[in-house]
Parts: sequence; structure tokens; C-alpha cells
Amino acid sequence: MNSWLNLLQQHRLIAVIRADSAATAREMALAAAAGGIKLIEITWNTDRAESLIPKLQQELPDCKIGTGTILDLDMAARAIACGCSFIFTPHTDCALIAKGLEHNIPVIAGALTPTEIVTAWQAGAAAVKIFPIKVMGGVDYLRFLHPVLRDIPLIPTGGITIDEAEQFLAAGAIAIGISKHLFSPQAIADDDWTTIIARSRTLIQKVQPFQRN
Repeated sequence: MNSWLNLLQQHRLIAVIRADSAATAREMALAAAAGGIKLIEITWNTDRAESLIPKLQQELPDCKIGTGTILDLDMAARAIACGCSFIFTPHTDCALIAKGLEHNIPVIAGALTPTEIVTAWQAGAAAVKIFPIKVMGGVDYLRFLHPVLRDIPLIPTGGITIDEAEQFLAAGAIAIGISKHLFSPQAIADDDWTTIIARSRTLIQKVQPFQRN
């Protein structure tokens, strides 16, 4: 799990992809990777995620392809079997965390309150996803959490914009998850992957001061 934390410190962001079409999800991942993003999450409710994840891992050998929106043990088992590099859940489920530990796959459990965050961490989560961060006050909520939970690696997700990336990292996040503000719905509708690549590069520039080799 230390290698996972090192990856987070090295890259500081995860591109979160959710799409109704596997072909679209693939193009989103390729564009993010072309822009320099190395940690990519394909949510399990993306079309044909189970076959897309290993395909992308072959196409993008310099990236780590994981999955998210894992809700139960059956989903987790299938995700692990298809070769995902990490698992995000929207909630805290100790059995899911244990499943990841059993297979040496980092599970980043979703939590919101201090009690949930500590519960996830004590159960063995590789980091804790603070979701949905935006509705709880965004970066201000993280600023209140981090001083008392500073030993727990926190990954805020849910509504974070490109311009807010630096603020969240400065407030103590080990990394951020970003989705719709990276993958512009209009750019995707127009097959405008150049814009997605440019947004990815901008995001990389913003997080670069926080990256550790």
C-alpha cells in the first residue's frame, strides 16, 4: 500500500471516467493520458468497463487503470479479476476493503464524516475518498478535516474544478479526483479530444508544484 501512496504523491490526481459508451470512455482515457495524466479510473457503471479496463491497461502501459463505483463484493471480485490497479467505492464497507487487502489491490473507500473516515482507515483502506466534497462546502470542509485527520490520506472528489485543484492540495489532500470539469460534456459530444488533452495538460501544470518523485 505504500507504493500506492507514493503514486498519489507522485501524480496527485485521478481522472474519473463515466460514460454510456465504451468507445467514448476509451477516447476519454486516451485523451487524459495524452495530456499527461497517469492515474485513470473507469467507473464500473461505464459501458463494458470489465473489458475496457484490461484493454486500456495494455494500450496505456505507463498509466494505472483502476475502477470506481464498486458497491458490493461481486463487483469487487470481477474488478480484481479483470486486472484493475485500484478500486474506489462511494461508501465505507469493511468487507470490500478486506477483499482488496486479500488481493493486494488498493481500495479507496468513500466517506464523508470524521467517524466514517476513521472507520474506513482503521479497516485498512489505502486512502479515503471524501465524497461528495462540493456539497459539504468544498475546500473549506477539507481545511477543517485535515488538521485533525492529517495522518489519513484524503482524496476529495465530486464537483472539483480545474481551477480548484491547487486549493485542495494546499489544504491537505494527498490527491484529487476530477471528472466532469476535466471531461467537458460539450467537448465529448463534439468528439473534441484536443480540448480534453489541453485541459489535462493545464491540470498537470496546476498540480505539478505538489508532485513528489
